[in-house]
Amino acid sequence: MGKKGFVDKHNASGAEKQQKQVDIIEKLGGYDNLVSQGAEGRVFAVKFCGRDTIVKQRFKKTYRHPTLDTKLTRSRLGMEARSMMRARKLGVATPTLYYVDQQQSAIYMEKVPGKSLKELIREDSMSEKDMEDIGAQVGKAVAKMHDGGLIHGDLTTSNILVRDDDDRTVVIIDFGLASNSIIAEDKGVDLYVLERAITVTHSSQALFEHVMTAYRRA
Repeated sequence: MGKKGFVDKHNASGAEKQQKQVDIIEKLGGYDNLVSQGAEGRVFAVKFCGRDTIVKQRFKKTYRHPTLDTKLTRSRLGMEARSMMRARKLGVATPTLYYVDQQQSAIYMEKVPGKSLKELIREDSMSEKDMEDIGAQVGKAVAKMHDGGLIHGDLTTSNILVRDDDDRTVVIIDFGLASNSIIAEDKGVDLYVLERAITVTHSSQALFEHVMTAYRRA
């Protein structure tokens, strides 16, 4: 009994350690650096392995059974990470993926220095050449995804960044609603969402024309 009791106690201790999960976001001070929060999750800015990093964490759905919620969340998390990497293989600029934390339902990725297309449109500071260059990059990026059977699912101007570099590289982010499809209607929805997001002002309508010109030619 003594020996068996010792083994059982040892196993119980091991199980407790296993159940105690390390909250990496907390250790990195992420909860003190909230960038944004939405219905599906929240975004933090941290230093991860010495690099400026964005952490995107999905919320738990309390209305679902815990086991089902864990399964669905992990599946969605994996799909998002795979879609991001797939887009890169198709030649689309995306943030570098650093780490996927299944326990905390979080993805760690490069913090892209620059502004969102939404910010640039709101500032109304883009020249005609800027619109032509950026629009062409966006159109080519979307065409590459669609030709490769990848639908972004949330192609808004908030999810298109313009990197702060000499080339003003367009970077596509947030593949949380991405899916695999070669159906024309699905591609059309992506483009419709993008059109609605871009043409919020009269001055930005030319930008979408440049997007579509590049999309058709790609």
